[in-house]
Amino acid sequence: NVGHYIFISTISVYADNSQQGADEDAKLAEYTGPDIMKETRDTLLANMELYGPMKAGCEAEARKHFGDATTIIRPGLIVGPGDETDRFSYWPVRIERGGEVLAPSRDGADPMQYIDARDLAEWTIRMAEARAFGTYNATGPDYEMSVAAMLYGIRAVTTQGAKLTFVPSDFLAEQQVAPWGDMPVWVPGEGETAGFSRVSIARALAAGLTFRPLATTAADTLAWFHAQPAERQATLRAGIKPEREAEVLAAWKAKQKA
Repeated sequence: NVGHYIFISTISVYADNSQQGADEDAKLAEYTGPDIMKETRDTLLANMELYGPMKAGCEAEARKHFGDATTIIRPGLIVGPGDETDRFSYWPVRIERGGEVLAPSRDGADPMQYIDARDLAEWTIRMAEARAFGTYNATGPDYEMSVAAMLYGIRAVTTQGAKLTFVPSDFLAEQQVAPWGDMPVWVPGEGETAGFSRVSIARALAAGLTFRPLATTAADTLAWFHAQPAERQATLRAGIKPEREAEVLAAWKAKQKA
């Protein structure tokens, strides 16, 4: 009796993240373990490489039961006020603190993709109202945003005059600074992850996906974070720790002088 089933999946379902501009028809990751329906949350947390394949399995299960009445939405990183992971919040909070900020990629040229939770939610409701079926990548913005554009855009809503120091991915790897975890939102824009932040969203744009400005997302995220209890604000849940950031910046400067 279900007339329309919407499943929120992830852009992590794709098998090959090196392909730039991949659309919804790209090959999906495959789960090769035991019965996927018997896997547990603990198994996933112990091996996050299963996340994409298991989400792909969930998509298949949705289509199995609901057929052409299924809508699959594959968001990128979901950001904005209320995000308890701090995977985007790290940047507004860190940049607002001022000083020298460690930033990833050579000259800040690597791409970034994300979507404000409110844009995703509003569009999903419109998709339900329109009974729009099919599969859609849902991330943004509607142009290729570089690391530099995102971080300088965030800096524009603060007043501390943070200085951004961009460090190439190979040096960050030498220093064991992890993409996504230590440097949130970012993965290297070359090699095996060249396409991760260059996913095609043409289909979603044609279906009416829209975006609020980065400045709005950054300012609202900061306002939300500052409204949290002091103990919550004391420790960010993502991003490099301040003392480690200082060490990496010092090592980078030393290499530049060598």
